[in-house]
Amino acid sequence: MAKWNLFRHRNSDGSSKDWAVKSNSDGSITTRWGKTASCLPSSGTRSGISQAAIERQKRNKGYVFVAEVEIDQEGNVRFSNPNQNGNLDQHTENSVSLSVQNDHARSVVDPLYWHIDCKADHESCVMLGIEVRRMLGAIQACEELFPMSEQDWDGWQQLIDHTLNPQNFTLSGQIQQVHGVMPWLLLMALKFKCFAGVEIGMATENSREITADLKVEPEVLAFFGADLEAVRPLAEMLGLLKPKLNLALAMADQDDNWF
Repeated sequence: MAKWNLFRHRNSDGSSKDWAVKSNSDGSITTRWGKTASCLPSSGTRSGISQAAIERQKRNKGYVFVAEVEIDQEGNVRFSNPNQNGNLDQHTENSVSLSVQNDHARSVVDPLYWHIDCKADHESCVMLGIEVRRMLGAIQACEELFPMSEQDWDGWQQLIDHTLNPQNFTLSGQIQQVHGVMPWLLLMALKFKCFAGVEIGMATENSREITADLKVEPEVLAFFGADLEAVRPLAEMLGLLKPKLNLALAMADQDDNWF
């Protein structure tokens, strides 16, 4: 069977779809796609584009490399490594694709651009300042989990200086990889709060606007060498994620009604 490069895209609802590609002797490429499974039923062949170029397009759409596989004429997928299969466990898949995600993230994120345009009334400016200082306190409380980077982000002091006095202001700058994930989480949390009259924006190197939904920004997390679970404690303190419900703890105080 021919060798194919297999890529995977994970949807926000937890489902995933696969896409595979191989180059042919005549210079054309053949692709296969479908829901993640042991068989990829759909296929097509095209010319005029290289395998590297189409793989780059798929990565830009959120696909990550999984493994080199073999696929027969019916679309049946076979992994060269017997420990792999069409439904890779999360730990295996993360370890296989982490370096690819990080390399891709660096190319499209570095640096991260941000701006704050505050044209709010006096009361909203006061509330913004209070929230900035509360969030800074939460970040300091998580310093053991997220040590401060060797290179300080200059936005910390700018935010403190401008929010101590409740008045309008405009700020902008960059977040480099060396600054670590915390400045981005802070700005995202402020954006998520939606203060009236305060516009907070962030964008990647390719001008893609960053949302206020942490779950749909794995590319930016990968840029900082993190993932959703790694930042969860701080993200919950900042209000970006709802705390996970510990069922065992929640039921600990309940009376045993079994009889």
